Amino acid sequence: MKLIGIGFGNMVSADRIVAIVSPDSAPVRRIIQESKERGTLVDATCGRRTRAVIISDSDHVVLSAIQPETIAHRMEKEGTSVED
Repeated sequence: MKLIGIGFGNMVSADRIVAIVSPDSAPVRRIIQESKERGTLVDATCGRRTRAVIISDSDHVVLSAIQPETIAHRMEKEGTSVED
């Protein structure tokens, strides 16, 4: 299992990530709200502004305070292709 750092000492399993998106659009904000209502939202921002939303294959949504490009770069650096 490969873990990817998403900021402030928090990590997620690279194998479980389905998408890494920016929280700017209305559909992504809707996904965040629905996940909060279902109880599957994980806020890993430590009180900072949300810059990336990570969607996992288990329907969990993880909020991160680092840029989506940075997370994708870390995935590539660890040997996991972003296209996989």
